[in-house]
Amino acid sequence: MKTRKTLSFSILLFVYVIQFFIISGCKPDDERAKNKLVYKPNIYIYPDQNLQLDVTINFPLGGEIINSIPLYNNGWKINVDTNGLINNEYTYLFYESKQPDVWQTSKGWIVTASEIESFFRENMDAYGYEGKEIDDFIEYWIPRLNFYKYYSICPQTIELIEDVILLDFSREPDHILRLFYLVEGSDIMPEELIEPVIDDFTRMGYFAVEWGVIL
Repeated sequence: MKTRKTLSFSILLFVYVIQFFIISGCKPDDERAKNKLVYKPNIYIYPDQNLQLDVTINFPLGGEIINSIPLYNNGWKINVDTNGLINNEYTYLFYESKQPDVWQTSKGWIVTASEIESFFRENMDAYGYEGKEIDDFIEYWIPRLNFYKYYSICPQTIELIEDVILLDFSREPDHILRLFYLVEGSDIMPEELIEPVIDDFTRMGYFAVEWGVIL
C-alpha cells in the first residue's frame, strides 16, 4: 500500500514538473526568441524652420515602446528649432522598444575591443552622422562594449528598420537616416561577415537622423 502511494505521488510530481516547464518555461523562451530589444535609439531632428511636430512610432509586425524621454504616451507633440533643440530642452528624442527579431546577421564587421571606439567614429561618419550625434553614441556605448575581445557588428539600415519600426512625422523630413547596430561580443574570433555597402546621406533642407543598438 505504501509503495502504491509513493508511486502515485511520484507520478503526480512528474506531471506537475512537466506542466510547470510547459507553462513557466517554454512560453517565455519562445517569446524571447521572437522578440528583441532596441536600446537607446536617439532621434535628432533638424528642420529648415521652427516647427511644431507630431512624431509617432508604429510596429507593423507588433511591438511596443518600453522607455522614452520625453514621455511618449500616444506620440510626441514637440517644438523643434533650426538647431535641433526640442521643446527648448532636449537635443534628441529617446526611446527603447521591443519588437520581433528579424534583424540581419550576415553583413557587417568584426572589430577588436581595442579598436571599437575608432571603428564607430569612422563608421558613423561614413554613414553620414556628425558631431554630437557621434559623440553621444561614443559616450554612452563604448563603456558598455569592453567585456569581450571581439565584436560582430551588423548594421540594420532604413529598409529593414521600416519593416519593423515606422517613424511618422506630421511633416515628413526631406531626408532621413536610420541605422541600428546589432552588436554581439565574443572571446573567440567570430566567423567572417560580408562587408556592407554604405550609401551616402544628404544633410540638406529638413532632415532627421536616428541611431540605436541591438544587443
